[in-house]
Amino acid sequence: MRAAPKRGTASRPDAAPGRVLRRRGTRPGSGAPVRPPAGAAGYGGGVSPSVPPFVSPFVIERRTALPPAETWRRVTSWERHTATVPLTRITVDTPPPSGIGTVFTARTRVGPLGFDDPMRVTVWEPPAGDAGAGRCRLEKTGRSVTGWAEIEVFPDGAGSLVRWREELRVRRLPGALDAATAACGRLLFGRALDTLLAG
Repeated sequence: MRAAPKRGTASRPDAAPGRVLRRRGTRPGSGAPVRPPAGAAGYGGGVSPSVPPFVSPFVIERRTALPPAETWRRVTSWERHTATVPLTRITVDTPPPSGIGTVFTARTRVGPLGFDDPMRVTVWEPPAGDAGAGRCRLEKTGRSVTGWAEIEVFPDGAGSLVRWREELRVRRLPGALDAATAACGRLLFGRALDTLLAG
């Protein structure tokens, strides 16, 4: 007769209690994992266990030959995002330069229908030249769309690695559509990031 496993042990490694499996991003078109450059502190991310329902978190990563300072300038020039998101116009509501407290609004409209997605900069840490990393955090403050986004820039050899993380909450959206919301966000903002980096 086969002995029963001891209490507190798992029959398979992937069934270990409390173990978290984290899915990494991939390089565009290659399927290979995108790993952080050496010295990129804080890299990893993941979903907090305290995330409330109706959240679709996603991560987008791109490598570019641009140095960190120029990469940062391109991805944080908020007005330039207008050309990257269909049917959406972005206006900055506070005077320049950008920094903590900067407020801007993404206004999406299809015919007579539309909604505003106002955002506020709550973290602003530009790269210290081309050898440093940068981080910006945006908090969504609107009624229809809430959540946050973080844009990080890391030195990567002669260029940069950009990571865009976002938790997007759409009010009144059924939880069954979370996966679709995340997929749409990943596609939309992935294309936006490609356009921004291309100049």
